[in-house]
Amino acid sequence: MDKRSLIEQLAASLRRTAQVAEHAEHDAATAARDGATPAEKREDARVALEQQSLAKGHGRRVEKARTEIAALEAFRPPVLGQGARIAVGAIVEIEDGEEGRTLFLAPVGAGVELTGPGGDGFLSVVTPASPIGRAVLGRRRGETVEVEVRGEARAWRITEVL
Repeated sequence: MDKRSLIEQLAASLRRTAQVAEHAEHDAATAARDGATPAEKREDARVALEQQSLAKGHGRRVEKARTEIAALEAFRPPVLGQGARIAVGAIVEIEDGEEGRTLFLAPVGAGVELTGPGGDGFLSVVTPASPIGRAVLGRRRGETVEVEVRGEARAWRITEVL
């Protein structure tokens, strides 16, 4: 599977996140500065402070997205041979007998859903910091890992590592 296309999809998603956060930051800063008449601002300075706080929060989202984009652009996923241990950059298929999932273990972008090659299937991005990412990191095909999902322990069997 072409991991480079997955990285490009993930980077595009992070760029969209940064763009949305930039617009939200601008809108909140404008509202804090220009959102009320001077008399209204004197009566309710709390609204301006809330807008300023929102703008700062959106600014932090922008910086986080930019940092993640830079990390992703520098990332080169390894080629994993037969029987290799799972590492960051691996595509991992897991199943619990009822359902299966395909994961892309990436350095950033947790929770993003990517489309497989040719629109075939979906891959969930997990990071080494996530419960599933921590559980599968260093494991091999055929091993079983236990992960707590919404307070319930689930056993997942690793069926493929690419």
